Amino acid sequence: MPKASKASRSAPATQPAQPEKTTKRQASPNGGQGSGQARPLADNFIRVWAPTLITALFIITFNVQAFEIPSGSMEKTLLVGDHVLVDRTRFSPATSWAGPILPYRHPRDGDVVVFMSVITPDLHLVKRVIGVPGDRIHLVNQVVYRNGVALKEPYAEHTAGMQSPEIDNFPRLGVPQPCGPDCGATPQWASALSQYVQHGDLVVPPHHYFVMGDNREDSYDSRYWGFVPERNLIGRPLLIYWSYKAHEQDQTTISLSRRMRSFFSELIHFPFRSRWGRTLHLVR
Repeated sequence: MPKASKASRSAPATQPAQPEKTTKRQASPNGGQGSGQARPLADNFIRVWAPTLITALFIITFNVQAFEIPSGSMEKTLLVGDHVLVDRTRFSPATSWAGPILPYRHPRDGDVVVFMSVITPDLHLVKRVIGVPGDRIHLVNQVVYRNGVALKEPYAEHTAGMQSPEIDNFPRLGVPQPCGPDCGATPQWASALSQYVQHGDLVVPPHHYFVMGDNREDSYDSRYWGFVPERNLIGRPLLIYWSYKAHEQDQTTISLSRRMRSFFSELIHFPFRSRWGRTLHLVR
């Protein structure tokens, strides 16, 4: 029997060849390799940045808080419209697990501190620590004496024509008589002052602090309402992250309409009224 030809065992010549399947991915419009490679990039971004963002959020939430200076009681150290970052952990009660990591310590003489007002709930104040527990404080003609030594205070500002015999010689002449909100001494302090005075000095009790504003004649401070309890302390201002030339009445008003006007004014005049030279200025 004749052998079959090779052509008779192969596919008919008229059958079209099957197109070859390609395994190449289509190029994406932006020149990449398509969505198949996009997921790893997104995963890498999350893997790299998520811990950083979480850490930053933790620090902002628990360690650092932003405050705006509403009054001129700390001029020239802090001006109305200064926006500061406050370290909230520095004066917190120390813990055994975080002690080696976070720099806990008690406030020291000369520290600038943020604290809750002792006479107005929910009001934040900024002053400078003049006396810590056990210190003996008195003033003679505006000069502060601590434990018998006159302080050198280059940060202190005095306004001519606003002297007060009682305040400038505190506590020897007592305190100004109460005359209303932010005017004169509070009745509680006026009656309690004498129990803390020994031989002409005001003695700071345990777990309390005596504070004053740097702008001495325009500061409503411990001379008028007494000591700051340790539990009222919030933290220590670190730096000024932004400063805007604002008016004190705009910062202290509670009127919603006036606050809104102040907000839009800052928005419009932001480039012109910002004190750029105070940006990232350390608070000392």
